[in-house]
Amino acid sequence: MPSFPSPFGNDDDSLFDSYDEFVPDHNPPADEFLDGHDVLAGTDHVAFHRLTRELFEERKVYDMTFNYNLARLNLDTRHKNAGYRYAVEVDNGTEAIDDDSIERVLRAEFTPTTPFCPQTHTLTIGSFRAWNGLADRHEYDLVRVRAAPMHHQSNAINDQLAELERTFRRTGDVTVEPEDSAEVGSNPMERAMENEGASRGSPDAPF
Repeated sequence: MPSFPSPFGNDDDSLFDSYDEFVPDHNPPADEFLDGHDVLAGTDHVAFHRLTRELFEERKVYDMTFNYNLARLNLDTRHKNAGYRYAVEVDNGTEAIDDDSIERVLRAEFTPTTPFCPQTHTLTIGSFRAWNGLADRHEYDLVRVRAAPMHHQSNAINDQLAELERTFRRTGDVTVEPEDSAEVGSNPMERAMENEGASRGSPDAPF
């Protein structure tokens, strides 16, 4: 009997680009959160994304559908327009940080595989906590995270990410829960993931 390909995790390396290469056609386009800022490409993108793999592995930011480190989504040729794009924030850009104590800011915009991806909320919060909770591992004072507007709940998710960002800047605490977080996500899978806390971190996690 012929086998059928699994929609979940797959260790076939032929399906993935290398962490050492930047393939523009296999990465999501830079959308509105990155507009007007210095978008990373080539070796600059590769260097930060390789570090991202290490930080996500340490903090267990995993895509539960495909059962792999979220950084690998950028390399998955089955989803060529999904994953993270990055840009160094410029002072005159849209909604740039006006804080003399923060000199270097990176923006990270997440494009999910579908407009109704049930994990976007938890994965973006987990990403924010990983990047900012391990800030001694990179050159940025702050990594700002947003969901791309193609997601059907991007406005609500981004409001919570902005709130989390403000609280972190004020307190240095990445563990705070955004208010009304339970209202984001309207299906059982996301509610189950929020309860499990795989990407957002358990109470015992160091972030």
